[in-house]
Amino acid sequence: MAQKKQIRWYNIAFIAFTSVWGLNNVFNNFANQGLVVITSWVLIMALYFIPYTLMVGQLGSTFAHEGGGVSSWIRELTGPKVAYLASWTYWVVHIPYLAQKPQMIIVGFSWLFQGNGNLVKDVPALTLQILCLVIFLAFLWLASRGVTTISNFSSIAGIAAFTMSMLFIILGIAAPFMTHLTIQTAHMNELKTYIPKFDLNYFTTISMLVFAVGGSEKIAPYVNKTHNSGKEFPLGMICLAVMVTISAILGSFALGLIFNAHKIPSDLMANGAYYAFQILGKYFHVGNLFVWMYAITNVLGSAAAMAISIDAPLRTLLAEGSSQYIPRKLLHQNKRHVFSNGYIMTGVLVSLLIIIPALGIKGMNDLYNWLLNLNSVVTPMRYLWVFVAFMALSRKFKQYQAEYTFVQNKQLGFTLGLWCFLFTAFACLLGMIPKINYASDPHNWWFQLSLNIITPLVLLFLGLILPLIARHQDQSINE
Repeated sequence: MAQKKQIRWYNIAFIAFTSVWGLNNVFNNFANQGLVVITSWVLIMALYFIPYTLMVGQLGSTFAHEGGGVSSWIRELTGPKVAYLASWTYWVVHIPYLAQKPQMIIVGFSWLFQGNGNLVKDVPALTLQILCLVIFLAFLWLASRGVTTISNFSSIAGIAAFTMSMLFIILGIAAPFMTHLTIQTAHMNELKTYIPKFDLNYFTTISMLVFAVGGSEKIAPYVNKTHNSGKEFPLGMICLAVMVTISAILGSFALGLIFNAHKIPSDLMANGAYYAFQILGKYFHVGNLFVWMYAITNVLGSAAAMAISIDAPLRTLLAEGSSQYIPRKLLHQNKRHVFSNGYIMTGVLVSLLIIIPALGIKGMNDLYNWLLNLNSVVTPMRYLWVFVAFMALSRKFKQYQAEYTFVQNKQLGFTLGLWCFLFTAFACLLGMIPKINYASDPHNWWFQLSLNIITPLVLLFLGLILPLIARHQDQSINE
């Protein structure tokens, strides 16, 4: 027993940090908000991230025997039908994620072999999206053949990405003091530079912040393995919040030194990290060394993430799935124990999401930004189930025992769960509003808005009709 309880609070903080945080979170939110994002980071951590992670801790501790899966929490608390919907949501949000990864691989190769990100700016969107489709289908084929070698790079790529994040912050902050770097953003010493204007444009960017800090349910299995979990787990989570906040603030501040926050490049989401490392490499006299390091890290990380995300979420959905809710054909496994028909469904949905937007969104950079923003709308939908589970647990608090408890008062617990649920839903809904200027291209604006509304609705509707198909098949078999 003692050996199982050796994880300390600092281990929890580091494990959670590497699984939740990434350098792209800094660039993406800086691109949306500029330096006012520093205030946004403080607010999102205090009002959302800390209660979110502590809820995960209580749920993980309560249902430690279930392995920490959200669908298993829902099954215990509400029943199999709602658990199926939670499982479906957790799988289907990976569709936009899988559609984005080939783009990141192409951008990485562009910088690795050309020394720039001109592919995103110069090549027609449809041409690059066809190449993205080829890359995705190649990975889909490899995964269907049981090839998992690429996914083995995930740990190495994760460590490398964490190292590059820390390197950027250190170099970005140190550059003005060690070199002749000119500070690009004016008035960085004035408080007004960091105060957001709480208007509609600001609220449409909140989904990207929620997207950045979500996913802490991955650490739920570690709760009951933590030494003195009642005290050390929340301490680890608070340390996590402090680490993420410091990383976000210093990273955003460093970006303000390197880029003009009042005139942000339009391709900052796609190429910003490479631009930043290129600038730092120039000032530290190492040429494109940092760019090459980051490009290799990004390509390997994206490849590993795609290889894992094709198989693992689908396997979780179907391996635990019941023919009562999922058609039998989707539950079929081939001789390699691969859910071949599930792979076909994945391939069709991702292929449509890769090609259809390219028919209406003109530039590749606009398409890259749109797909990233779509991910920020769709992915947080899975976080909603964490809060549904916590609200259900709060109502049944006396029926369950846990080593770690965040809130013991069921009314307060339900209120906190409801707050996080409504905040996430609010962020997702407003995140659907396109980030491009309506006046400059109204046709593109409406096209993006339509896709932002239709895509999540179609993905969720598909999850609702599968049980109907399964029921019809069962009736046919029984007859």
